[in-house]
Amino acid sequence: MNKIVECVPNFSEGKNAGTIKAIAESIHGIGGVKLLNVEPDKDYNRTVVTFVGEPEGVVEAAFRATQTAARLIDMENHKGEHPRIGATDVVPFIPVSGVSMDDCIRLANVFGKRVASELQIPVYLYEAAATSPARRNLSDVRKGEYEGLAEKLLDPKWSPDYGPAIFNKKSGATVTGARKFLIAYNVNLNTADQSIAQEIALLIRESGRPKKNADGKPMKNEKGETIKIPGTLTAVKAMGVLVERLNIAQVSINLVDYEVTPPHAAFEEVKKQARTLGVDATGSEIVGLTPLKALLMAGKFYYEGLTSDEELISKAIERLGLSQLEKFDPAKKIIEYQL
Repeated sequence: MNKIVECVPNFSEGKNAGTIKAIAESIHGIGGVKLLNVEPDKDYNRTVVTFVGEPEGVVEAAFRATQTAARLIDMENHKGEHPRIGATDVVPFIPVSGVSMDDCIRLANVFGKRVASELQIPVYLYEAAATSPARRNLSDVRKGEYEGLAEKLLDPKWSPDYGPAIFNKKSGATVTGARKFLIAYNVNLNTADQSIAQEIALLIRESGRPKKNADGKPMKNEKGETIKIPGTLTAVKAMGVLVERLNIAQVSINLVDYEVTPPHAAFEEVKKQARTLGVDATGSEIVGLTPLKALLMAGKFYYEGLTSDEELISKAIERLGLSQLEKFDPAKKIIEYQL
């Protein structure tokens, strides 16, 4: 392939094996596309699918997977720890080789227009494809989630980028766009107290937290905007969650630019903040795939003298505790090893 695009759609189903299999099978057989990873999470009730290929084939695969999800997932019955706005929650297009961010913006628009017209699902554009600054951040587009979507669609400021402002009760809405490679990274804590994980998330995430007055109310500037206390890490989004199955809290992190803040930097900062709150960071997990460079950076950070990729990866897995919850297999988790 001379032109390679990655697509990482997130679906609001992590428990029904039949539904997950059907979504994956809808991607198979599309020329010029390779399915790399299907990663369901029962606690989040969410599945992250990763595939790569030539631009037009990737758009076709994304549409077919979304079509399958629309047929099999009913959002009226969905519950999970992770924020979501629809059955096919978010579909990012990511430039890998021979394509630009502008190319991926075009793909997101082609995909979004087709989903809206053929599936009657409202579509929002985010990140590099966003039509306004207010829609750039995924968490802003998702605000209110599926449960608040019907009301959100009544607000002219939140008219969909594609499709009419009509609530699709079964499928909700879909967010699509173009972005850099994102690493979904969770840090495990030795506590089941979700409020501690959320406190750490507020301390580290770039957007920080609202500054409050003596009465505990958010403070505003002269423009009426909430004043924020920035977090300690750049290019990081985070929230605290409870993994009920394991009875542990996690700091759930999106590393939106891993070259600015790589996994090891996030892990060390969570560990530092956790200690101030009387808990420990015991390990971590990468959801979906990771670039090789991110693990090599971690290996070099912890062991300066090592040179071979194999040794550096092994040490990174060890120091980040990536196999604490489930064995981390480099052959399956590193994107370059899958291509």
